[in-house]
Amino acid sequence: MQTNYLETKPSELDYKTLHEVVITFDAHADVRDDFNSPATNPNLETNDQVDLPKLERGKLDIVNLTVAARTSAPTKANFEEAQKIVYQKLRAIQKWVKANPEKLEFVYNSPDYERLGFSKKHGIILGFQNAFWFNDLNVIDQLYAEGVRIFSFNHVGNNAFSGSSRPVAAYGDTENSGLTPLGYEAVKKLNELGVIIDVSQASRKATLQIVEASKHPVIASNSGVQGKIDNTRNLSDEELKAIANKGGIVHIVAYSSYVASNPKHQEEYIKQVYAPFGLKPSDGNPADKLSKADYAKFQVAYLKFSRNGWQFATLNDYLDSVDYAVQRIGIDHVGISSDFNHGGGVTGYANVGEAENITRELLKRGYSEADIRKLWGRSFFFLFDKIERDSKNSPWGVSK
Repeated sequence: MQTNYLETKPSELDYKTLHEVVITFDAHADVRDDFNSPATNPNLETNDQVDLPKLERGKLDIVNLTVAARTSAPTKANFEEAQKIVYQKLRAIQKWVKANPEKLEFVYNSPDYERLGFSKKHGIILGFQNAFWFNDLNVIDQLYAEGVRIFSFNHVGNNAFSGSSRPVAAYGDTENSGLTPLGYEAVKKLNELGVIIDVSQASRKATLQIVEASKHPVIASNSGVQGKIDNTRNLSDEELKAIANKGGIVHIVAYSSYVASNPKHQEEYIKQVYAPFGLKPSDGNPADKLSKADYAKFQVAYLKFSRNGWQFATLNDYLDSVDYAVQRIGIDHVGISSDFNHGGGVTGYANVGEAENITRELLKRGYSEADIRKLWGRSFFFLFDKIERDSKNSPWGVSK
């Protein structure tokens, strides 16, 4: 674990200039079910937190767009529906990138990352999370072929690979379940392919087991720190240090309830989204309990709330968690993320169009230019490059 700064003097650049010259990478944003549909055209200004106008306004160079389907009861029909949703999202992103060749391009490897980071285009890394709908390692190969380069086993609920930080009692999940035998096999496959393993959403036990089992460094693409907010989705100091000691990066997520203690957030979430249907978040997927018509209404309520979740915390709250992680594990092992389009964001970074605000506030806090380069994505480049060089798909032709 490296903790020394390469530069200690403040940057002589103003924040706008500095923001333009560093590679800026948001390590996790979600993709809504209706992304790139007639109702939600990402080439135009939308109600979503990531679209082309906002990317250009915020001068965000690269974003990890993560595809996932919501966990539901373990039935064949639900697994098939989840697979359908994941591939629909992949096609929607691919269609978007293809329609904008002068402005967008996929990041498949570290040379792409560096080239696009210094170009006028925006790079899209494809991520995947929540493997609840399959137990076949061949699916990992298929997702890799689609362009997925960041992979997370979990979202809400345990699955055939790993225990979740948020098990669902309604589905028979147990607390703090670890990595399964199939999960260990999957770690090996992901290592061989050169896919970056993401431990966000995994239980503490599973996180530590994944870190130990992986021959490569891992990341947390969207996590907070329990030292600031005691939430099972946040990482303990033990997990922070384990990830850093393996050479990995913890991307601190700008998600209000993970960076600030605001009881009103959870109260309003339950009141506006769940209570009208007589449900609680612990009941599992509402689709399992509601009629089709009521579930459609639930989704509308959730969408409305999640688009405004940023109001319950500030940019200062967020950067306090960044500071905490830097102090515990060093600047080389900390990065930036948002979880946009899934409830993420804080006041001051409510969408990718406000990315400059992070650079401005980091400078105010005394971070040097070199520090800010690392936090915004330089450290991720080196991690990406290291993992690829030791995989069978190395773009450098030196795989082992």
